[in-house]
Amino acid sequence: MVKDGFQTCTYQAQLLHEDFPVPLKVVILVKTYLATQAWGHVILFSSDLELSCENLVDYYSLRFQIEFNFRDAKQFWGLEDFMNVKPIAVTNAACDEASPLPFFMVNLSQLLMGDFRKDDPDFGVLDLKSYYRGCRYAAELLKILPKKPDDILVAQLFRNVVFRQM
Repeated sequence: MVKDGFQTCTYQAQLLHEDFPVPLKVVILVKTYLATQAWGHVILFSSDLELSCENLVDYYSLRFQIEFNFRDAKQFWGLEDFMNVKPIAVTNAACDEASPLPFFMVNLSQLLMGDFRKDDPDFGVLDLKSYYRGCRYAAELLKILPKKPDDILVAQLFRNVVFRQM
C-alpha cells in the first residue's frame, strides 16, 4: 500500500518460539519512504491465532490511548493506588465497586472538555476541575443569600465569576 509517499508492506505468519508454549501470530510492518528509500519496521505479536493482522495493528495502536486513560485516571481521578500487575489482582481491582468511577470520569471529562477546547485548545483536566469547582462555590454562595436573586442575575454572576477566573 502506498500513501503520502510511504509504502507499507505487511507480512504475517504463525511462528513458534522456544519461550512460548503455543504458536504466536506475528505481524511485521515495513514502512519505506519512497523519496529516500529510508525504512523502518515494527513487529507485533499475539497469542490469538484467529486475529486478523488489521485488527492486531488496530489493537496495538490503541495501546497508547489506553495508557493515557490509565494515566489520567491515576493522576486526576483517584486511581493512584492501582499497582496491580497479576491477572487475578487486576480482575479483583477492576471489579471493585469504586474502581470503574475513575475510568468513567476520564471519559466524562474528555466529553466535557470538547466544548471548552473549541475556544481554548489547551484546556485541560485541571482547568475543567477548576471550572466546576468555581461553579460549586458560586452555587453554595447563592444558597446563603437571604433571598434568591432572579435567574438573569445568577447567569451574570456565573459568567462574571466563574468564566473570568479561567
